[in-house]
Amino acid sequence: MADDAARAATEAQWIARAQAGDGAAFAQLVRAWQSPVRRQLQQLTHGDAARADDLAQQAFVQAWRALAGFRGEARFGTWLHRIAYTCFLQERRAAPPAHAPLDEHADAASHDPASQRALRLDVARGLAQLSEEQRVAIVHCYHLDLSHDEAAAVLGLPLGTLKSHVARGKARLKELLAAWNEEAA
Repeated sequence: MADDAARAATEAQWIARAQAGDGAAFAQLVRAWQSPVRRQLQQLTHGDAARADDLAQQAFVQAWRALAGFRGEARFGTWLHRIAYTCFLQERRAAPPAHAPLDEHADAASHDPASQRALRLDVARGLAQLSEEQRVAIVHCYHLDLSHDEAAAVLGLPLGTLKSHVARGKARLKELLAAWNEEAA
């Protein structure tokens, strides 16, 4: 808990310095948040790492430009995830979706047992079958480990709507992955 408070205090200092124009402080924020933002965007782009990297770069450029307007009403990470999600939506509206691999870990997981690879692939396929609203809600709440409040803020949804998307998405995934439940029993 003390570590979390220390991290938050350090982050607050970086934010204040970056808002005053300190590029090195902003670079610290980028280092601290680049992995979570890339992970968010890789999930949203169905594992397309190159596209996720491009979108992450756009998100950080937009964050730098908008940093003076950050008032701390939400956590910095929530604010940054919202910018990244907006970049994703803008890019998706501008270009037709490209076909991407279903599982970002499919090639890198050869050391895992076959059943783990198969389960991850089935989960990825299940996520792909959800509605867009359900998929992004599940990704933000479970893959990015955001609270429902934070995910609702990132996605620009009322909390109740987000919770409905999560509940429906989980129910649909449970149906789609029923065979795994039978094997585990």
